[in-house]
Amino acid sequence: MADPSSPLAEALARVGDRWTLLVVEALLEGPRRFSELGEQVEGIAPNILSQRLKHLEREGLVLTEPYTDRPPRYEYRLTAPGKELADALRALSQWGAQHSEAEVPRHGACGSPLEVRWWCPTCAAVADPDEADLRYA
Repeated sequence: MADPSSPLAEALARVGDRWTLLVVEALLEGPRRFSELGEQVEGIAPNILSQRLKHLEREGLVLTEPYTDRPPRYEYRLTAPGKELADALRALSQWGAQHSEAEVPRHGACGSPLEVRWWCPTCAAVADPDEADLRYA
């Protein structure tokens, strides 16, 4: 059983369900209104979308800003920590594409398939995934 105090357990507690990750992905493109998110996150019920947005706001990953008072309507945008989820979502997307029929993400300039890599900022080098200590000692 996973350690409930591990960084992965912490991340999953904050954004670990499918709808939450899809909402974050939709917000990576920029601020969205509730109806826009409902259209972009295919299949999500309005009550679930509302719950996920409130959860993300409590977690400090989404900002809610009113754009009209009567009736009250809001726009949603990612905070800086919310935007930091982009790399995690890219890694999950790449893994999903490699193990399914999904389209592999491609580089806009040349069309080559993109890869997610471990990077050591101290050594300024790509690290072999086998070198990664996932225990976060």
